Amino acid sequence: MRATHLPRVAAFLLSLPSTLAIPDLSASRHLWYKSPAPASDWENGALPIGNGRLAATVYGGVGIEVVTINENTIWSGPLQERTPGNALSALPVARELLLNGSITEAGNFIQREMMHEIESMRAYSYFGNFEIELGHGEEEVEEYTRWLDTRRGDAGVEYVVDGVKYTREYIASYPAGVLAARFTSSEEGALTLNATFSRASDVTSLEASALDDTPWIRLSGTSGQPVEEGPIVFSGQASFVAEGANFAASNGTLTITNATTIDIFFDAETNYRHADEDAIDAEITRKVSNALDKGYERIRDEALADSSSFLDRASISLGNSTDETRDLPTDERIALVRSAAGLVEDHELATLAWNYGRHLLVASSRNTDADIDLPANLQGIWNNETTAAWGGKYTININTEMNYWSAGPTNLIETQEPLFDLFKVAYPRAEKLAKDMYNCSGIVIHHNLDLWGDPAPVDNYTSSSMWPMGAAWLATHLFDQYQFTGDKELLADTIYPHLVEVTKFYQCYTFEHEGYKVTGPSVSPENTFVIPDNWTVAGNTAAMDIAIPMDDQIIWEVVNNLLAAASELGLPEDDETVSAARYFLSQIHPPRIGAAGQIQEWRFDYEMSAPGHRHLSPLFGLHPGSQFSPLVNSTLSTAAEVLLDDRLSHGSGSTGWSNAWFINQYARLYRGEDVWAQIEKWFTLYPTNNLWNTDDGATFQIDGNFGLTSGITEIVLQSHAGVVHILPALPGESVPQGSARGLRARGGFEVDVEWEGGRLKNAVVKSLRGGLLKLRVQNGEEFYVDGEKYEEALETEEGGVYVLTLG
Repeated sequence: MRATHLPRVAAFLLSLPSTLAIPDLSASRHLWYKSPAPASDWENGALPIGNGRLAATVYGGVGIEVVTINENTIWSGPLQERTPGNALSALPVARELLLNGSITEAGNFIQREMMHEIESMRAYSYFGNFEIELGHGEEEVEEYTRWLDTRRGDAGVEYVVDGVKYTREYIASYPAGVLAARFTSSEEGALTLNATFSRASDVTSLEASALDDTPWIRLSGTSGQPVEEGPIVFSGQASFVAEGANFAASNGTLTITNATTIDIFFDAETNYRHADEDAIDAEITRKVSNALDKGYERIRDEALADSSSFLDRASISLGNSTDETRDLPTDERIALVRSAAGLVEDHELATLAWNYGRHLLVASSRNTDADIDLPANLQGIWNNETTAAWGGKYTININTEMNYWSAGPTNLIETQEPLFDLFKVAYPRAEKLAKDMYNCSGIVIHHNLDLWGDPAPVDNYTSSSMWPMGAAWLATHLFDQYQFTGDKELLADTIYPHLVEVTKFYQCYTFEHEGYKVTGPSVSPENTFVIPDNWTVAGNTAAMDIAIPMDDQIIWEVVNNLLAAASELGLPEDDETVSAARYFLSQIHPPRIGAAGQIQEWRFDYEMSAPGHRHLSPLFGLHPGSQFSPLVNSTLSTAAEVLLDDRLSHGSGSTGWSNAWFINQYARLYRGEDVWAQIEKWFTLYPTNNLWNTDDGATFQIDGNFGLTSGITEIVLQSHAGVVHILPALPGESVPQGSARGLRARGGFEVDVEWEGGRLKNAVVKSLRGGLLKLRVQNGEEFYVDGEKYEEALETEEGGVYVLTLG
């Protein structure tokens, strides 16, 4: 791989300021620390930034700085063909076994005959580490601070050694498509560094050059397969500007001495988006040259203006922390919450986590001019290994969807658009799989996707692999996009056609059983039941069955979305697709209620082998769906409440993301104090010192961060049931006062809210596109709109502003 030579630009012949200003640190806005992140513990303190495609995690070291770098198309290999060869002929046999009670035999048969021998799809990987040796040791450091601004997206480090102040600032620029950093010293010529890249494996070249006016380091690598198998090929380059400094290069390391300010610009590209290595080189040259021409300050200002334009749209306040807690660094605040078992003295930590979730979403999921942008995966975009935990995949039986629950309500709806690019990539493969596995038209995706849109069953895992509902759950996000944006062109050209294709598959795939169209074989992710006495093998645990209630709930949501979309597009009632969908909806089994009064998880009221299971799959209709909403069906919401409480009493919520789902579920039941108890539980058990969500106290998994932000928002505003519901789940005793600004409701409304003493003080609703506005306040309290008692829905005007008070 040849190096890309970039000329120094005249802009940097000008003198630059030698030091950077540390921001005024806010308890609800900044993560900050008095020491570096542990060098051996990436997920427990490193600070994440990103521009949606490129990302970095910054350790903030003193003797050695490490920045882990990601580019979101660096995965473990090329496209694989994993269509199970025997699935189509095996399908009727599997169904018959399930129908006659041969549950164990059916499960074994399905795993043997309906899976591909290549069990796993591709896994998310990383670019490598940017390693910088500095000319001073940690034992001498004073006044150390490192920080991340969740309202701008930048990070920094500042400390003093031997009377010299050293600062570092890190930027992920969406407009320029690069990562950038500025290192400074308060004393002229005091900066020294040795910089290089490292990666655990599959490095094809590592070069450094000090021959040009703008020195550089470059690492190239692959996903590890032989050239003839078409591996993912990638390269990344950092270019440096340091006026008056000395440069030397040797064996892939660049040495800089006698510097006062060093600016660094980095880009990485892969053959996922670029045809070959020449095209990769050209794109790196274009982006880094553009950044050098503009200079660091302009790159920084444009980057922060861009990210702030998203992050400043909405805000929330959950009350103030005590003076003692708000002045503490973030890791000490987390430790206090854990030891004191609650947020009583630190409500601003919850606000910080809300802001952090929005920062992480903007940093990991952006729509660009590229044909394909990838959405946030299991770790968002941040990973420090050649194979991320759980493969870092798009797990679409809850986790990927949870990543986007907050996008619309917190006024970041554009961040969801890469999810539709992934859908576009998967579409032709999902269409082929529907035909090859099930002899159906339409599209089918199982419970995972990778960057290639591989829709086949993955991992041959008893309680998750055979679940053909992934495309349907993803399709609900398509219609949600329309509900927030009102984009009729998107509805007509993309959303409605996808809803049709998803529905078409289930119209074919479902089969008649006891008067209804049912799914199967399928699972209730990722739970199991005890096989009853009259079936085989009695007493064993099993997962696969027919007529799974969660499947019914998802199909109900999708078909209702299709009918609503058709209505918005003005399609007639007798339209063939519309009438077929309406008839199909009437054939879906209604929700079952079990002997204990709970929403039933299976077609029979089986004994569950894990009654406290982490997945809340049978409660899809409560959240994120709408079928069980108290405002839609009080009988079903009551039954959902029974199951939710029972799940919790048996230990569910045992992972960070499961806990976050509980937060959202209780919010949908308007049980504010239970919502707050689950929020406190999350802070007590799951976040690392940099507030990343974990699976069970260890192993970063980002969905819980996004789910927490969503759940906090659902306290203040809900709109899924056709009503703009203000303060529906306010924990009035625990959060008696607060405010929110710029939240979004479905139907095209922007909402500001203020509450005091646990009750609404006022709310302002702005109609962004006109239309009918149906309102509800708290638990159905009487209220006034513009001084007049609210009695029926309002016909709003575009741009109209409506003020709500309690009288």
